[in-house]
Amino acid sequence: MRPSVKHGGGGIMVWGCFSGKGLGPLVKVEGKMNNQDYIKILERNLLPLINTKFNCRGYKFQDDNAPVHTAKNVQNWINNNNIKILSNWPSQSPDLNPIEHLWDELERRLKKCEIHPKNSQELEIALHEEWSNIPEEVYNKLIESMPRRIEACISNNGWPTEY
Repeated sequence: MRPSVKHGGGGIMVWGCFSGKGLGPLVKVEGKMNNQDYIKILERNLLPLINTKFNCRGYKFQDDNAPVHTAKNVQNWINNNNIKILSNWPSQSPDLNPIEHLWDELERRLKKCEIHPKNSQELEIALHEEWSNIPEEVYNKLIESMPRRIEACISNNGWPTEY
């Protein structure tokens, strides 16, 4: 088991999502996100994506079960908007959450940049640029790996896996 940091470590916080149909928006989170902020992000970014790319069907939304995601008003909003969610999976389990590996990919791409951002504005620009340049095969491999991830987690009785 590895310890995790719950409240960030500098830089900026962003929200993003992806599917086999492509990358969703990358949204800068201002300050510390609360449940109302999360609802606004979902309303402004997830709902339009579900409506346009998925015609409101054929998807499952997965978050990381952070307290802000599981707040009662967030869950009510999700239910009221008929968001199809992947439920009943453990929190803080990066082996079962492919977005964590996409964040790693984004970080590796930032580190490879010839010119490193010097402030939060430059960092936000670089994040958006690198996010938009992540190849389709990268996130499709993450999606395709989900059955193997789940099998590995079951085989390990829920303990951490190679993922």
